[in-house]
Amino acid sequence: MKTTYKNIIENAYNLTKSLENSGKLATYIPELANVNPSNLGVHMTTLDGTHFGMGNHQDKFSIQSIAKVLSLTLAVKLIGDKVWQRIDVEPSGTKFDSLLLLETYKGIPRNPFVNSGAIVICDILLTYCKNAKIEFLEFVRDLSDIPDLNYSDEIADSEKATGYRNVALCNFIKSFGNIKNEPVDVLDFYFDMCSIEMTCQQLSQTFTFLANGGIKISDGKKIISKSKCKRINALMLTCGFYDESGEFAFKVGLPGKSGVGGGIVALYPHNYAIAVWSPKLNPNGNSFRGMRLLEEVTTHSELSIF
Repeated sequence: MKTTYKNIIENAYNLTKSLENSGKLATYIPELANVNPSNLGVHMTTLDGTHFGMGNHQDKFSIQSIAKVLSLTLAVKLIGDKVWQRIDVEPSGTKFDSLLLLETYKGIPRNPFVNSGAIVICDILLTYCKNAKIEFLEFVRDLSDIPDLNYSDEIADSEKATGYRNVALCNFIKSFGNIKNEPVDVLDFYFDMCSIEMTCQQLSQTFTFLANGGIKISDGKKIISKSKCKRINALMLTCGFYDESGEFAFKVGLPGKSGVGGGIVALYPHNYAIAVWSPKLNPNGNSFRGMRLLEEVTTHSELSIF
């Protein structure tokens, strides 16, 4: 890895580590409340395959909503632009689990990264795959080069036991006719999808294909076209952090996606993918220290998409 990147990450990590660890754990998912709140990890993988990490970058954590980017990628790969007949591409300006705009837009979620949009993506995959759970898992195993990757039963069961708002979202969308399968099956897949665990290193490696025009760096395999890759990156920039997406674009300036497990993945096209993890969340459901660390990286490297 270029020495400059290594130095920038080291400085950003050390500065972030010294700051007050503000925020709260995602206690509404009981399993996520058991995580050590002081954890902080970062890992960068460049497109030439070199990588560097610090802190808890080898510890597994629940990637949660970061998986929504991967399910969208598979849906777009399978049915292309038909996806956009059922989901919009606009920032929501509301909480990630809000029902408000579904009434206004008659069951069409604002984008694929709010919970309602990801639930519709799960419905699409259930329709177009013979066995969506297995095929999605195989897709992510291939992307990540982790052949034994699996869903976490503990985390999925924890979400299933407390995910009343997601149940409400799915049933509400069903009432508008934008869920084709049985809500219980859609939700079962959705909770499993969000339960996947990875390390910062694995996550940064997995997302390099989106920094590389849709092509895996480990074997040169084409996952999606450059055009589809561009669209997914655009959505990550405008919608990847819920109603804090503008703030992330303003301060960090990279396409990215957060999860309530405290993870964030971001990428600089033609250069690298970077993953950070710090479990305490700000009021918008994004990692407090993760956002700050990435802001330090792009500020001091003076490299962003802008």
